[in-house]
Amino acid sequence: VQLQASGGGLVQAGGSLRLSCAASGRTFSSYVMGWFRQAPGKEREFVAAINWRSGTTYYADSVKGRFTISRDNAKNTVFLQMNSLKPEDTAVYYCAASRSVYPRGPSEYDVWGQGTQVTVSS
Repeated sequence: VQLQASGGGLVQAGGSLRLSCAASGRTFSSYVMGWFRQAPGKEREFVAAINWRSGTTYYADSVKGRFTISRDNAKNTVFLQMNSLKPEDTAVYYCAASRSVYPRGPSEYDVWGQGTQVTVSS
């Protein structure tokens, strides 16, 4: 079971990036897929999640209206479209999978991908 995150990079404030998380090794149709981020010296924090089967989404207040999580069932991939980026969005972003009903905490996620760095310059 693997999750492979990609799409990070350096962008100016106000710009956009799209992160991808490719899932392999099993079917994730019964999972909730989430994105977390961790800035230097800070705890890992929840960003967004999507129920793979229903498509239901939920977001952290800090990204609501700017970030959009989506999935492509055929490609077994989850995306995080990030618009209107701010310097405080700078962090390593991780994707993860959970079998919980409404998981928001890192401990509720069973499978983690490697991180992808997002840096937003002011």
